[in-house]
Amino acid sequence: MENIDKELFLFLNGLNRDGLDQIVFFISSHWFWLPVVTVILVLIIRKYKKHAWLPILVIIFTYIFTEQVTNFVKYAVERFRPTHNTDISHLVHIVNNYKGGVYGFFSGHAANSFGLALISALFIKNKYYTIAIILWAIIVSYSRIYLGVHYPSDIFAGALFGVMAALIFYRIWKILCHKLIKSVDTKDK
Repeated sequence: MENIDKELFLFLNGLNRDGLDQIVFFISSHWFWLPVVTVILVLIIRKYKKHAWLPILVIIFTYIFTEQVTNFVKYAVERFRPTHNTDISHLVHIVNNYKGGVYGFFSGHAANSFGLALISALFIKNKYYTIAIILWAIIVSYSRIYLGVHYPSDIFAGALFGVMAALIFYRIWKILCHKLIKSVDTKDK
């Protein structure tokens, strides 16, 4: 299985083009997130108005959770990134001499982008938005393979974790909202 992961990585990483290097490097940076986060805030505020702070808080908690757990897992698992794996590092296409940290399982970019994509889509509930934000998460995640810092399994595990985190936080949101509405209803009687 590990050999298939390495071979798939080398194939996908090998699809690089000089003209795309700086674009993909930018896609992998947090600057690429700024317009997306701005759109999410505008859409949430427009939909939830004075109560927008609640879904925004859930989105922030989801992001913090995926970020912190990802960092913990990387140091618990200690799987070398392709750029730090001496078996294949000489075959890896890197951009701007960027090699990432030593360990890479699982991808924080994938966990964060898929977590943000799904949790925001669950709140915004718009088909076109959902398609666009999932495509954005896929592009951000693939950029990590292109840059040589993650194997496909790192991306898959990170994306799966981000999706699960979003579903859990959304479920917690629904339970808390139901209890809050129920307690307000009982007080009114």
